[in-house]
Amino acid sequence: MRYPSALFFKSALALSCVALSTTSFTSAPQQTTTLPPQATTAGDGNRTEDIRRLPGKETVADFRGVAKKAIPAVVSIKVQSKKRPSAFGSDNQFEDPSDLFGNDDLWNLFGIPRRDSRSQPFAGQASGVIVNENGYILTNSHVVHGMDDINVQLNDGREFPAKVLGDDTNSDLALIKINADHLPYLTLGNSDDLEVGQWVAAIGNPFGLQATLTVGVISAKSRNNLDIARYEDFIQTDAAINRGNSGGPLVTLNGEIAGINTAIATTTAAGYVGIGFAIPSNMAKNFMDEILSDGKITRGFLGLALQSIDYNLAKAFGLKKVEGALVSNVTKNSAAERAGVQVEDIILAINGRPVESAASLRNAVYMMKPGTQVNLTVLRKDQQIQIPVTIGEFSEKTAVAIAPASQKNSLGIEVGNLSPEIAQQLGYTQDQGVVITRVNPSSVAALTGLKKGALILSVNRQKVTNVGEFNQALAQAPKDASILLQVKQGDLYLFIALQTQDTKE
Repeated sequence: MRYPSALFFKSALALSCVALSTTSFTSAPQQTTTLPPQATTAGDGNRTEDIRRLPGKETVADFRGVAKKAIPAVVSIKVQSKKRPSAFGSDNQFEDPSDLFGNDDLWNLFGIPRRDSRSQPFAGQASGVIVNENGYILTNSHVVHGMDDINVQLNDGREFPAKVLGDDTNSDLALIKINADHLPYLTLGNSDDLEVGQWVAAIGNPFGLQATLTVGVISAKSRNNLDIARYEDFIQTDAAINRGNSGGPLVTLNGEIAGINTAIATTTAAGYVGIGFAIPSNMAKNFMDEILSDGKITRGFLGLALQSIDYNLAKAFGLKKVEGALVSNVTKNSAAERAGVQVEDIILAINGRPVESAASLRNAVYMMKPGTQVNLTVLRKDQQIQIPVTIGEFSEKTAVAIAPASQKNSLGIEVGNLSPEIAQQLGYTQDQGVVITRVNPSSVAALTGLKKGALILSVNRQKVTNVGEFNQALAQAPKDASILLQVKQGDLYLFIALQTQDTKE
């Protein structure tokens, strides 16, 4: 299956920047100690001692200081499992890149050898950063998740077996521990203080080459909807990041950790094309503090399927500007349902803080402790209301998939009545809606991800249970107006706004 350009970028992300190797090694039991609280400081990145003026030249950045400070704290992590791991717990997500990308090799996933099968041993090498002198190391979940043996090689050449203390696949973070002390380490900075255009350095072991430093700038902040992890708030950088850099630090010029490198976009097997992503240091600190204090991760959960408001949806819902997060489904018996949140509500703010996108709201809730009291500012049928909610606890069993944000301007679909046989085959209730029987592959409806077998529940907020009701709802729509569809596709609920003037094939 070919992916349209709007969605193609997501498929381009190399989710596992792990350098493959054939080295075998073993692990031994570890003792752990309590890590004392660690203060965070702002990452300036513009300190005067980091800038040098060369004779006869304009002022340029000099990275020798950050190299001397940071490189000794960056480690090489060697991993091995008895069978090939599956990224983020999925058994077939990375079976073969050609299966995912329509046999198009323009985009490559790093760290998953195509020639291997799941039954064959796996070995790889990635990076990590020491965050305390007693041997606590931050890295990526996808580096250590499901591994049987984990060894850490320090910059001075010493090697230690490591133990996983915490592993969160939803944020792609992991904390590991080696039995060593008096180690060089780096401090977690305040990623909220980072600015676009600020100098940063990426340090790691690309292609197994230890202690490599590359430099660039912060290209963007708060990148999300990239399908790298469930909860995304990435820092984007043009500092060169390649296979084996996963888990290494992105640092400011004063040597503070700005983020943990996790993924890249690439068009060649060589890797670097100037787009890399790092998990913000504040998210990493939150994760580490919770692991050390509680021994596990507990995350907040509302029980909502959310999608960002785009221009078409704003127009369909009569909004004056593009803002907020649209509720496309509410999980039964969830915190949101108990509080009275409804489908088609538009959440504008949480505790008075404006909601910029579905991802920003989802991330904010995810970082909250279960039991936290919050107040949602909601737009419901042109009326703004306040809804108090007690945050629930996230679990994989109760999680609701987040709807994609791509909404386009044509229908390009055919529908049919949902017969008992089709309903049983697709796992639907017979009176739920009408089933999509065909999607024009050249239509923008196809670009939104609509597929044959998806269920249309409502048209312009009118519930439809048969083709007649569907056609009547379309006929009642004003000419050239947006058609708002509520769709159930697998376990995913979403709204899609399409334009009527482009529906002819």
